[in-house]
Amino acid sequence: MQDTFDITTLIFLALAVFVIWRLRSVLGQKTGAERSPFKPLDRSRTEPPAGRQEGDNVVRLPGADRPQGAERGQAAVAEARDWRGIAEPGSAVARGLEQVVQVEPDFDPRAFVDGAKVAYETIVIAFAKGDRKTLRTLLSREVGEGFERAIGERERNRQTVETTFVSIDKAEIVAVDVRNRVAQITVRFLSNLITATRNAEGAVVDGSAETVVEVPDVWTFARTLGSRDPNWQLVATEAGN
Repeated sequence: MQDTFDITTLIFLALAVFVIWRLRSVLGQKTGAERSPFKPLDRSRTEPPAGRQEGDNVVRLPGADRPQGAERGQAAVAEARDWRGIAEPGSAVARGLEQVVQVEPDFDPRAFVDGAKVAYETIVIAFAKGDRKTLRTLLSREVGEGFERAIGERERNRQTVETTFVSIDKAEIVAVDVRNRVAQITVRFLSNLITATRNAEGAVVDGSAETVVEVPDVWTFARTLGSRDPNWQLVATEAGN
């Protein structure tokens, strides 16, 4: 019995060794180079980034492969940009916007108009409150000096202004000019405001504290295209019609 048990045991051991050897040959062995299951993607071991080829030490920035010169101009025309709601095709405004996009392809005139509306309301409210700090960040030096004179005169007369925005009914680009990489975009606003100027005793000396007034304004914003500063500054104001 003992011999039979020993032979049977040896046979099972031999089978076990064979099975383990086969599994290792099929599944392979751990080498230490496998990705950890807790790291779903190891960027250092994937294919080279898009725009880069084996042996190429230069990683091309987005847009670097766009056609240059005349080819790029043809590609821009082929895109047939949709200015509907912003400018009529072939108009001076449309041509001006094309000039802006040539320098800054990501420029979005619709987003610009939305930003201009926010700037318009912010500047009007800041002027009414005499908030010089806010105005300095949004106005050019020349416009800022004009606002400062008006605020100073108001303070000397001990007057205060109350302004409430009811709505901005319209904001449309009416002119675009690009010279030496400086873009100037003129926007016509049509807003409804309640505004009143009070004297030191609190009496209304100009405007009305209850009446809603329709106010047209034409403002021009400027910025150097391609600069790191994304902010546009107010460089000119005039009453609209």
